[in-house]
Amino acid sequence: MNRVSRSAMALLACVPIIHARALAEGPQKIRDNSFLLEEAYNQEPGVIQHIQTFQYWNTGSWGYTFTEEWPVPRETHQLSLTVPVTHLDDEDGATGIGDLLLNYRLQLVLKDPVAFAPRLSLVIPTGDNDEGLGDDAFGLQANLPLSIEAGDRWVTHWNFGVTHLFDARGPEGDRRDTTAFNYGASLVYIATPNVNVLIEAAGGSDESIEVDGFTTRGHSFVINPGVRFALNHASGLQIVPGISIPIGVGPSWDEYGVMLYLSLEHPAF
Repeated sequence: MNRVSRSAMALLACVPIIHARALAEGPQKIRDNSFLLEEAYNQEPGVIQHIQTFQYWNTGSWGYTFTEEWPVPRETHQLSLTVPVTHLDDEDGATGIGDLLLNYRLQLVLKDPVAFAPRLSLVIPTGDNDEGLGDDAFGLQANLPLSIEAGDRWVTHWNFGVTHLFDARGPEGDRRDTTAFNYGASLVYIATPNVNVLIEAAGGSDESIEVDGFTTRGHSFVINPGVRFALNHASGLQIVPGISIPIGVGPSWDEYGVMLYLSLEHPAF
């Protein structure tokens, strides 16, 4: 049995323990973003959310993101900021802040069982291009998250997005526009209102500038089983920790890792 199989079995073994603990919790349903996908639910009025993820790969690289979400002022409109920190697995092993995302989401549909909240983001070139942590270019990113509830126990989420960078800088200073795509789907089983077992499939197609100035396109695809649970407090604070095991398939077949998730959601005042 390989390390991925052992890790997945250990993750599933935790589910009955988490399930029993959550039975004592309140009925507030988890409506966070999933690990790799966006769920199509904006923040409720007066409630803000802080989301952290940490992802470690067998190659030695890792990535951390912090996202803060605010309703402005109601659930229809939401602003958020995403700050990534990356450690690369190349020979230099650079570590630092990547390019920031300033996000706006419109809750276009929120009527059971369907939610739809398209997002438009401004890519801000804060990452060090010389270290490989950013593209030294402004850009736009759009994502289309769709969530559909199937009865009381199942929810599915669907994403499709595109990122376009204007005049991105390559390793030798050459500049080109680049376009990347992301897509994915997930299935969430609601074991209790406060315990979710889920599996995600997420892929991407990225365009990069090579040393000769030409662009090439790479692809990635992972399957990501995981579990998350909610701890609800009388103050209105909801804490949602989670863990998942991303496993590369197809173009990413030799990659695997572990992902940790932590969300803090509470009234703004």
